[in-house]
Amino acid sequence: MNTRGIDIVALVLVIIGAINWGLIGFFEFDLVAAIFGGTYAIASRIIYALVGIAGIYSLTFFGRIRGDI
Repeated sequence: MNTRGIDIVALVLVIIGAINWGLIGFFEFDLVAAIFGGTYAIASRIIYALVGIAGIYSLTFFGRIRGDI
């Protein structure tokens, strides 16, 4: 089964999440909340949820990498 498209979307979402957490950690600035209207805005919560799901999905990369070695 070809999951390349899902893998790319998951990777992009994980990168967005990492950048957002970096901004929060270094500058106390939540980019997602700033763009989508606050931490508790429905759009922000959807983005946070998608990033979380992508992070969990990305755990499967370890199994596939291990299989490639």
